[in-house]
Amino acid sequence: MGSLAATNGAGHASNGAGVADQALALENGTGNGHKAGVADRATPVLQANGGSKVAKKISPKDKYWVAADEGEMAAAIADGGEDGRRPLLYRTFKVKGILLHPYRLLSLIRLVAIVLFFVWRVRHPYADGMWLWWISMVGDLWFGVTWLLNQVAKLNPVKRVPNLALLEQQFDLPDGNSNLPCLDVFINTVDPINEPMIYTMNSIISILAADYPVDKHACYLSDDGGSIIHYDGLLETAKFAALWVPFCRKHSIEPRAPESYFSLNTRPYTGNAPQDFVNDRRHMCREYDEFKERLDALFTLIPKRSDVYNHAAAKEGAKATWMADGTQWPGTWIDPAENHKKGQHVGIVKVMLKHPSYEPELGLGASTNSPLDFSAVDVRLPMLVYISREKSPSCDHQKKAGAMNVQLRVSALLTNAPFIINFDGDHYVNNSKAFRAGICFMLDRREGDNTAFVQFPQRFDDVDPTDRYCNHNRVFFDATLLGLNGIQGPSYVGTGCMFRRVALYGVDPPRWRPDDVKIVDSSTKFGSSASFISSILPAADQERSIMSPPALEEPVMADLAHVMTCAYEDGTEWGREVGWVYNIATEDVVTGFRLHRNGWRSMYCRMEPDAFAGTAPINLTERLYQILRWSGGSLEMFFSRNCPLLAGRRLHPMQRIAYANMTAYPVSSVFLVFYLLFPVIWIFRGQFYIQKPFPTYVLYLVIVIALTELIGMVEIKWAGLTLLDWIRNEQFYIIGATAVYPTAVFHIVLKLFGLKGVSFKLTAKQVASSTSDKFAELYAVQWAPMLIPTMVVIAVNVCAIGASIGKAIVGGWSLMQMADAGLGLVFNAWILVLIYPFALGMIGRWSKRPYILFILFVIAFILIALVDIAIQAMRSGFVRFHFKSSGGATFPTSWGL
Repeated sequence: MGSLAATNGAGHASNGAGVADQALALENGTGNGHKAGVADRATPVLQANGGSKVAKKISPKDKYWVAADEGEMAAAIADGGEDGRRPLLYRTFKVKGILLHPYRLLSLIRLVAIVLFFVWRVRHPYADGMWLWWISMVGDLWFGVTWLLNQVAKLNPVKRVPNLALLEQQFDLPDGNSNLPCLDVFINTVDPINEPMIYTMNSIISILAADYPVDKHACYLSDDGGSIIHYDGLLETAKFAALWVPFCRKHSIEPRAPESYFSLNTRPYTGNAPQDFVNDRRHMCREYDEFKERLDALFTLIPKRSDVYNHAAAKEGAKATWMADGTQWPGTWIDPAENHKKGQHVGIVKVMLKHPSYEPELGLGASTNSPLDFSAVDVRLPMLVYISREKSPSCDHQKKAGAMNVQLRVSALLTNAPFIINFDGDHYVNNSKAFRAGICFMLDRREGDNTAFVQFPQRFDDVDPTDRYCNHNRVFFDATLLGLNGIQGPSYVGTGCMFRRVALYGVDPPRWRPDDVKIVDSSTKFGSSASFISSILPAADQERSIMSPPALEEPVMADLAHVMTCAYEDGTEWGREVGWVYNIATEDVVTGFRLHRNGWRSMYCRMEPDAFAGTAPINLTERLYQILRWSGGSLEMFFSRNCPLLAGRRLHPMQRIAYANMTAYPVSSVFLVFYLLFPVIWIFRGQFYIQKPFPTYVLYLVIVIALTELIGMVEIKWAGLTLLDWIRNEQFYIIGATAVYPTAVFHIVLKLFGLKGVSFKLTAKQVASSTSDKFAELYAVQWAPMLIPTMVVIAVNVCAIGASIGKAIVGGWSLMQMADAGLGLVFNAWILVLIYPFALGMIGRWSKRPYILFILFVIAFILIALVDIAIQAMRSGFVRFHFKSSGGATFPTSWGL
């Protein structure tokens, strides 16, 4: 696979077709030229006959994309790198015209159809129900505008594929060293119980084992609860990593999070020592089981150890929590005490693994005590640091954003890498080349210097096969973000994102500043730490080789303690123009928006195998809590100083439109809930309201809906989605609009009136099930008040269908009247189809057999029909009920178009 690597000279195909195909193969992990044993190289796969084969397949979805940078690639090849500029480290692809042109044309036609439909409705008001007509008109106008805002962001999708082979060729040296820039990796956690520690430690292990120069990346764990469980767990993790990381390097293990690796059913071997692999793997499996047992034992070991020390101290008062070295834990104690409880403790910085040497260190050979032969493997580990910031009851700690800003300052004093990656505690590195992929975008000579962050898609393990609650959200990650990639770049989505450090400091991008970075009014902007301020200019040098971090002597520790204090940010720009943004539930989106409005761009990196993976809430209630926080935070942003409609003179107009849609979408619930509850009128009045003239209304409705489906089908093709992905997206949009968006709207109304608003519950992490049913949480029913609106919508539409059956039996309808009623029933049935996943969630373990839900619906229809017949009989003295003879009366329009 030499075409991409040959950008420095001979052998390049003049037409570029081979380059395009092979670059697409890179995304699928089959096309680079890395060293033997690298996960995403087309490496030999052992077969039964002892031979080998090289996988060269290109994903079928890539056939809809075509290279869009052939001219740039040809020019780069022609200069051969002699002009001194950095190489082109990624390829750019656009959707082929055979799909893109019809996609745009269908979008235009639908826009015209919506406009004509709206004009027609204005000219034909419904005089007998003007209040309904006005509500439906405003609703239709809102839905039309929001559809347009959503659609325009996807009219120019762009895919960029990192060239990992060329990155290695340009930056990795023959002696095993590397000129790649340094990375600081941030992980955040709070509670070892609500956020299972095994996930957090797997995340750390996968980072330590990533295929990136060992001396060029460091890992920082922020424990916002100050728990000794996390600290001791990190000690155990460092010990286990000393075995696991060399094992991964020796055998080219993928993925490198042990929990994920040992759960795989198939593991083709791609390493260099197949004769050792079986025994090594068996030994590591035992080691990992013992490691998990040691982590679990910490919950009982630490209290017992503390009891022993407390007994020996023989002091009255609070029972301290003790570390293994016989000193008191400075953070939160098991038995909370003054200055040693959640929300009140000193800042803590502990270097668990020191910065490694710059030369490879080979391990020991196999022995009786250690059967693993690492004599040909570099056994160095990256730097690992534990952080717990100072907490005080008198301070607002700004939750996750505040913790990451402390990480930003602490890491600046220790390693000061020019690039940063942040992870949630339940995410891990799924592709060991992921860090290198992000660096390709940061160092590319075209837009690299102006790129503030590289966003990777979120992927999840342990989601049920049908993705009932749309956890994968592929329409957003694989369609919307690719569309934004063709404008100013994707939004920041909270985890799995690589940042340029100086961009987070509020520095303008090179295209908007006349010269090099300058620090003005440093103390009022960045705080009073001279050491931190002096670290800013070096951080702007993205290709520098970092020196060893300073020894943690008293002056350095004093600086670290100072930047972790609660009062450090008082009177500064932290949380506004520096670091992650405060006072908003979705600090991720608004932080990315701030970078975009300052003129920076972002990049989207989708690779195979997926770069990162994590766990998702598969319980209905927890998933709704997650969406509630997102939607509430979106509205907070829309009505803040970061409103996309007003803020940011450097924001691309189309990017502004996209952000406006991403922040205002919960308002749609005001109209959707009205439409979905409209069948109440049918139940009580026995009459549908349909815009007249009826045939014209139906024609417009069919055209607009058909165009919607056609646009969706084309989008599925170029985005590489499945029909189920698209259906789940539609279903959970309606579920969110009925269950949580109204609460989000209520929250922002309270905030606008100066009241407190709604408290958003943090999403509970999925706990590894100890039972044989890995999806046990999927079938658990957790009651919450926000379930009520959607349950009411289901009940109303079920009653409407049942009542219509009853009226059809006793009403003596004509064929025309039955046709009108049939159109209303189609709407009722379609609502139930969209809310189907919610209904499954409400029947708990019965949802394992979905046909039970259909049986329950049929029984409900029959019972309601019988009740309706009885009521009509009692009202009319058993005289048959009749509709008005005026023919097909009407119900309102478009239902969410």
